[in-house]
Amino acid sequence: MLNTISKYTLSGIFCIFFVNQAQSQQKVLSLKEAEQIALANYGTIKAKASQLNASKAYLKETRTEALPDLNVSLQQDYGTVNGTTGPLFGYHGLAVSSSGPTLPNQNYNAAFGSLYVSNINWDVFAFGKARERVKVQGAVVSLNETDLVQEQFQHQIRVASTYLNLLVAQQLSKAQEDNLNRSIQLQKVVIARVRNGLNPGVDSSLANAEVSNAKIALTNAQQIAQDQSNQLAQYLGIAPQDFVLDSTFVSNAPPKPNAISTVSIDDHPELRYFRNRIGVSDEQAKYLSTFSYPTFSLFGVYQGRGSGFKSDYGINNVNDYSSSYGAGVQPTRYNYLLGAAVIWNITNPFRVHYQVQSQKYTSDQYRNEYELVGQQLRDQQLLAEVRINNALKNYIEAPVEVKAATDAYNQKFALYKNGLANIVDFTQALYVLNRAEVDRDIVSNTVWQAVLSKAAATGDFGVFMNNF
Repeated sequence: MLNTISKYTLSGIFCIFFVNQAQSQQKVLSLKEAEQIALANYGTIKAKASQLNASKAYLKETRTEALPDLNVSLQQDYGTVNGTTGPLFGYHGLAVSSSGPTLPNQNYNAAFGSLYVSNINWDVFAFGKARERVKVQGAVVSLNETDLVQEQFQHQIRVASTYLNLLVAQQLSKAQEDNLNRSIQLQKVVIARVRNGLNPGVDSSLANAEVSNAKIALTNAQQIAQDQSNQLAQYLGIAPQDFVLDSTFVSNAPPKPNAISTVSIDDHPELRYFRNRIGVSDEQAKYLSTFSYPTFSLFGVYQGRGSGFKSDYGINNVNDYSSSYGAGVQPTRYNYLLGAAVIWNITNPFRVHYQVQSQKYTSDQYRNEYELVGQQLRDQQLLAEVRINNALKNYIEAPVEVKAATDAYNQKFALYKNGLANIVDFTQALYVLNRAEVDRDIVSNTVWQAVLSKAAATGDFGVFMNNF
């Protein structure tokens, strides 16, 4: 018998050990780890990073547009060269541009021909058009860089806020679970006293109602926690799962809630993005203005041409040609051409004037939006300071509320079990204790949320992260 008991006792000990070991191996997801995962996985950040790489590549291409155009063409053909005097319209380029003497009759004498051409064209001076285009694309790169930075910053704020929301939702679920256990305990006491005739039967109905209400409250709290968990998984770019979070944010307030940001308001990631929007628009206005001026170009052409038709073909001898491939592809005549040109559409200034004017109005629009965002961020900074101070006051008061509510609950429970209090008084004490526990679970988290709002307003995420 002792051996059997010992065997089952050892088995129970091993089971408890393995359960505790499994629970201890469940990894706690710290906020810093969550931020790293989110920055590496979130789709919008990846998309903006790709957009930045694309704009950098296009900037390199834009710089090469100042180079001259150098074209090389090699052409070898076989066909007839019958010509005629008369008008010709090359509709959509479908006509054959055969050249040769005008003969009295059609013939099908055919030979090879060749054409080798190289030409260069260089817009040597265009009043800074190429330079301004490079500046525009450089401003676009800067805009995309700040867009990526501000998206990363905003996503860090979103992840931290959702992390804190999930943590407080989990704590509230636990509070509602504790409230349910107390309601069930009350239900058992009430039913026992009603069966013994010590309390009226209506008390059991009220106790049952309290249990049902506690179950509903627990279910709702668990649903909120699940919603926040799914939202956090989405921000992290991973599959939904049950997260075990760092309880520091519900057990302790931040040690430096009123830390001063080292980041100037002008360096806020969002303001830098809006400021660069203005920069891109201003550069585009300068670039558009260059289209009012002419373009000075240098050009050169070098050409070699070969033909299987001899020089006196069609003049002295219509048969003086060779269908040999070698006779047609060997160039026998060469030409070159050098020149300079100026191209100016003299009506362009009238059109460009309004294009530049429109772009300047766009810059004014972006400037107005920049000023609005700056004012909003300054207001949010002031509001965040007020939120932090109010949250700290509540953090100090919460333990006092919990202690008083716990004492009242214990007193009412003892009085009710001894028939010295009615169930209404006791359920009121139960409600007050539940409310106090909820306040306790959220007050420190509220301080962290207030500090996070200050970090979002100042553009300095270190204001929040340096507290742990």
